[in-house]
Amino acid sequence: MKISTPTAEAEAEWQKSLADFAKANSFTSSKGPLCVALVINETVKTLKHPIDPNSLLTDQGGQVLGLGRGAVQAILGRERHGITRVLAEEGGRTSRGSIARMRAYVEFINGRRDAGHHVDLESAEYFWVQKVRDFFAGKPFVLKLDTSWSVRAAVRQLLGQAFNRQKDSSGTRYVGTMMQHLVGAKLTVCLGDTETLQHNSANASDQRPGRHGDFDIGDVAVHVTTSPSEALIQKCQENLAHSKRPLIITLPRGVTMAEGLLDNAAISDRVDVIEFEQFVATNVFEIGQFRAEGRTETILRIIDTYNEIIEEHESDPSLRIEQAKGK
Repeated sequence: MKISTPTAEAEAEWQKSLADFAKANSFTSSKGPLCVALVINETVKTLKHPIDPNSLLTDQGGQVLGLGRGAVQAILGRERHGITRVLAEEGGRTSRGSIARMRAYVEFINGRRDAGHHVDLESAEYFWVQKVRDFFAGKPFVLKLDTSWSVRAAVRQLLGQAFNRQKDSSGTRYVGTMMQHLVGAKLTVCLGDTETLQHNSANASDQRPGRHGDFDIGDVAVHVTTSPSEALIQKCQENLAHSKRPLIITLPRGVTMAEGLLDNAAISDRVDVIEFEQFVATNVFEIGQFRAEGRTETILRIIDTYNEIIEEHESDPSLRIEQAKGK
């Protein structure tokens, strides 16, 4: 028997129908419903039509069969998706409304098949996984302030979140963007009213006339980068030619890379390289007058300034940083 390939129009209609269903049934607003969609979509791939929703309940009928963290992460972690971030610790198992949403999805699939409409559960998997990516990307970063942590540790846990999000969302430079604007926020707090600092979108080119780096302060051109390159070293050489003092702020592994590249260009003694976490943490003690409360206040001032920069210069609100509740 020859299996016909669905037309592009049929697949487009299927995707639109999925989107309409997800919106109408609030499947993308929280992690529980997304867990239900992923697991039920996987389960019904092997079931014959019509699907009996009661067969997808546990023996006691109080939970959705197979729903849990392991099942959810097994789908997200497939090579074609590559998502390692945990969507929900309980995998939606204890979420209120999971059974109702399971029944709604089964009814949706049965209804389309009854009507002779195109149903592709493999492409539906990609649809739901993309909704998971959107869910992760839409949530702000969270700052956890623990009095037992060093200032660098607080910065490091923010960077860790950015790295995880970037890994799950290919093509988006979350780490570099966070680094640039945290540096800008820290500089703004330190400079106060003594100098107006020009901020730009992380995607804006620093090759524009009159701009020597990510930030221009006095005779210093500040370059913020996750990975120093030959192109960056050339910019530093141009800075020096214009009587500017280059300053590279980068990740720990980038410090060694930058120093090697600068040595090769014979300008290592004319360019400063500072590790990112240390740079952001510098001055927090002084501004906070070496008091625990003062350090916390200073960190929060930097974060508030960072959020103001994000609001003004970036289009993605998920780049914001919120303080963890209860801290």
